[in-house]
Order: sequence, then C-alpha cells, then structure tokens
Amino acid sequence: MTSNGNEIETFRGIYEKHVAGVAAGDMETVLADMVRANLPTVFDGVDIPRGSIETYEIIGVRADGEQMVGETVYRTKAGVIGLRSIWDRHDDRWLAAELANFPVPGSGAADEVAR
Repeated sequence: MTSNGNEIETFRGIYEKHVAGVAAGDMETVLADMVRANLPTVFDGVDIPRGSIETYEIIGVRADGEQMVGETVYRTKAGVIGLRSIWDRHDDRWLAAELANFPVPGSGAADEVAR
C-alpha cells in the first residue's frame, strides 16, 4: 500500500469514530473495530481508559509502512492516558491490531510501552 493523503484522511474518519466510541463507552462498537484474533492479548500491559472519560484529544494520525497509527490522549478521573493504536487492513477494512501507551508530557504518565 502506498499511503497518500486521501488514504490517511479516510483512516482519520474511521479513527475519529473509533475514539468517539471509546469516549462514549460503546465497547461493542470499539471491539468490532479490532482484529478479533488479537483480542485475547491486545490489552495485556496496556493502560486503557476505564469508566468515564472527561476529555480526549486525538493528537496524531499517520501512515507507518503498511499500517496506520492513531494516537489519542484521554483524561479520566484516574489520570491521563496516552494510547496509541496500530491498525492493519483486513479484507479492505482497517482494524486495530495493537495497542501501546505513550508518555504524555507533564502528566506524570508511565513510560512508553514498546510495540
């Protein structure tokens, strides 16, 4: 796949809907956006938003080779979470395949989890 601006913008729309689902607590929709085979382990060692989300900010969407990457900062009552999702194309559909945390400057967030 050669990533061009149109592909990134198309993915951005998919990612924005996914993040809105996370913020709304719509886990059925969120899980439907993920690679089903990866679900048993995709959350291992990754800090994810639990409970209500006060605010969120998508800070980046980019192509990385054959994958797309989205990064969002979630603010919850428990703290700030930087969450990166790595997406693969499956049957002409983008699905989240991996998750990792990233440090959020000034938040005291944990060190980045390597992907």
